[in-house]
Amino acid sequence: MILINCPYCGEREQSEFTNGGEAHVVRPKDPDSLSDKEWGQYVFFRSNPKGIFYERWVHTHGCKKWFNAVRDTSTDTILKIYKLSDRRPEISEFQTTLKSPSGEPIVGSGNFAVKK
Repeated sequence: MILINCPYCGEREQSEFTNGGEAHVVRPKDPDSLSDKEWGQYVFFRSNPKGIFYERWVHTHGCKKWFNAVRDTSTDTILKIYKLSDRRPEISEFQTTLKSPSGEPIVGSGNFAVKK
């Protein structure tokens, strides 16, 4: 179980929240001028890194407010939570997991149910 510290309600279990995907995706200024391919890329294509990532979350079973989080996807560690109105922290402020010689995080896939 992951505990998430809602910036409005305090710490709650992950089951109270819904992940809203990648944060800070900029909407096109003139969507009518986009081709179907460009619109599809805006709507459906998102980065999916293994490592530090900006995400949007909503406290679905609580205050119903949206907020952003910086999370290390390889360990599910939430590094920072901030309101939508707050300044986006720089990725360089956070330290990623240790890397193996091949560049993969030492912790593996992040699936802790897998026995070593």
